[in-house]
Amino acid sequence: MSQNSGTKALPLQIRETIREAMHQCRIGTLALFEGIDDRTFRRQAHPEFSPVGWHLGHIAYTEALWLLQRCAGYPPMFPEYHRLFAADGLPKSERENVPPLAEIYDYLNTVRTQVFSYLETAPVEQQERLWHFLIQHESQHGETIAFVLQLQRWHLLERHQEMWVQGSAANVSSSVPLVPPRDVEMREIPAGEFMMGNDSIEALDNERSRHRVYLDTYWIDRYPVTCRQYRAFIEAGGYQNERWWLPDGWKWLQENPVAQPLYWSSASTWDNHPVCGVSWYEADAYARFVGKRLPTEAEWEKAASWDAATGQPQTYPWGQAIPDPHRCNLDNCVGQTTPVNTYPLGQSAYGCDDMLGNVWEWTDSWFDAYEGFVSYPYRGYSQAYFDGQHRVLKGGSWATRPKAIRSSFRNWYYPSIRQILAGFRCAI
Repeated sequence: MSQNSGTKALPLQIRETIREAMHQCRIGTLALFEGIDDRTFRRQAHPEFSPVGWHLGHIAYTEALWLLQRCAGYPPMFPEYHRLFAADGLPKSERENVPPLAEIYDYLNTVRTQVFSYLETAPVEQQERLWHFLIQHESQHGETIAFVLQLQRWHLLERHQEMWVQGSAANVSSSVPLVPPRDVEMREIPAGEFMMGNDSIEALDNERSRHRVYLDTYWIDRYPVTCRQYRAFIEAGGYQNERWWLPDGWKWLQENPVAQPLYWSSASTWDNHPVCGVSWYEADAYARFVGKRLPTEAEWEKAASWDAATGQPQTYPWGQAIPDPHRCNLDNCVGQTTPVNTYPLGQSAYGCDDMLGNVWEWTDSWFDAYEGFVSYPYRGYSQAYFDGQHRVLKGGSWATRPKAIRSSFRNWYYPSIRQILAGFRCAI
């Protein structure tokens, strides 16, 4: 048997896995645009975020750039789109003039057809990491599309918020207990080392490399902070009392006078849902208000991933089984938050619930490189954000795709951002 024939089975398996993952990811992406109108497609809902139509074109541009131009050596496709859809092309404020949805669909389909054709002969053993990166790239932009659409819906429905929110809450929480979890229930995480990070083929550059971290004993909330718990902070005048805020947070609050989270309702039907739409400053102020603090990234990850019985990390809180709607709220399956005690099958080895999906969770850590960091596939993906200005979020949200959710996954934003689907849990 020749060397080539002896190695055909492995590349074929990789190709089939990649093709199916890309296909499923695209189905989820396109589902977000069903019934969308042209104004919503083009509108910039917030200065920090591009229109959803731009994200759709950027997905096609990035796939063509890396796979067809850089790997296959093909000439650029649709060169007229390059400045518009490149991440370093137009500023976000100038991205509203995108082609119609049908034209971008054609762009996506044309690129994907050539990509799948190239996949048949591509040296996937050498390129596998890049293909997984691009699947996650589309997954991440799919989540951004989902929360930008959520932001637009929220702005449009603010005048009728109570009616809409109560209806939505009834739809998503009718089958779960209405009795909320205990306010102060926490899990003790004993002192010791654990393995942090991820070295798998899917791991992004900022997750690498896996390394040992020692932590003293600490306690962490079993659940994310709920709306009912957060209401106590609001009603006690937390937004008006400087004592709970760091100087930077208080300055932010004076410049951005808010009195509740962005995605907030006073309807009691949302009491057991995690608070959603808070900045890092708000999360930190609440933690101080209740005599706690935000967990560090390492504390959060140990509570989510470490199995002390085996002395091994788990990819997901429940083990190695691929995330699904029975274990966590993800992939737009519900389209909104769910009560924090909805998914007992998703519990971590330490007994923490709801650590993946539902809402991203702010941590106290700044986004920075692990020792031995090597940027991939380009410096601007992670390294440009190691600037001491971005806080780490963990866990994923109800809009996070299955390929971009795991205990080691690291998200990062400025502490002032509250438009993302973010909540938090506390530690002592």
